[in-house]
Amino acid sequence: MSRRRRAVGTLVTLALVAAVVAGVWLLVDRGVRPLLAREECVAEVDGATVTLSLEQAENAALIAAIGEARGLPARAVTIALATAYQESKIVNISYGDRDSLGLFQQRPSQGWGSEEEIMDPVFATHAFYDALVKLDGYRDMEVTVAAQKVQRSAYPDAYADHEADARVLASALRGHSRAAFHCTTEGNPDRSSTALLPNGLTERADVVREEVVSVFGQQSLGGFEPRGVSSGHMRGSAHYDGRAVDIFYRPINAENKRRGWAMAHYLVAMADRLGIATVIFDDRIWHSGRRSGDGWRDYRVPRSSKGDRKILEHRDHVHVDVHE
Repeated sequence: MSRRRRAVGTLVTLALVAAVVAGVWLLVDRGVRPLLAREECVAEVDGATVTLSLEQAENAALIAAIGEARGLPARAVTIALATAYQESKIVNISYGDRDSLGLFQQRPSQGWGSEEEIMDPVFATHAFYDALVKLDGYRDMEVTVAAQKVQRSAYPDAYADHEADARVLASALRGHSRAAFHCTTEGNPDRSSTALLPNGLTERADVVREEVVSVFGQQSLGGFEPRGVSSGHMRGSAHYDGRAVDIFYRPINAENKRRGWAMAHYLVAMADRLGIATVIFDDRIWHSGRRSGDGWRDYRVPRSSKGDRKILEHRDHVHVDVHE
């Protein structure tokens, strides 16, 4: 090939690259996300950032939620998360040293449970907390000391390597830090049945309801009723399609705000698996899909909406709706 033809080819390639770059910048400048960022979850607390895969986030959120349901302090969740970080990178692995398995690398031979039980993240997390709360004064122990007393690891100091990240996650996932956890997800699950179940929810929405109760215990739920709802919500609300559930935290106070954010962050962490489209709480909103990477944004109540402003702004309840 002649130098001239190579030069022309190079110029054409550069022109094409420039056109693509210009197009991308034009889209971004107009507020359009041409490509979805990598799927991941991020916790940001006091300037510290922790990034997780969706799988890690689901497991971390479950560990925090079970701690919440059991009424354990955030300290217990920090210890559990630091342990899971060290033992499995917060991934439910089916292998390990000798017969170690699961999130916490618990061993059937040491009485932690059967292989099947240990591979169940819910069972494994409860087993870890059961052992932790038996330690007198664990709340005042160093994280690595408490973790080692439970795990009896060959590397007792290794848990300290993950303490800082575990603290960030525990603060966010337990709701002590508001709007501090979000995920970037594709948000385009396969369509599911839109038929209403006897309780007035679609199948996908009912799975969310069941999970909330299963993990957190009995909750004050609303926004649905047998044969569906036809009034009481804003125009176009997913409640009218049976695709939404409200979880109430009343009265509005600091503790209920914390509990609400713990629930909101859990739902975001599980959004990809459960087909969740939107989560709203405390005048903030998170969308799955193209806008998910923006995190929590201000929620704008339509000017035409009438009623109690605190309710309209979702100050007293977490709203979650699912894709069709």
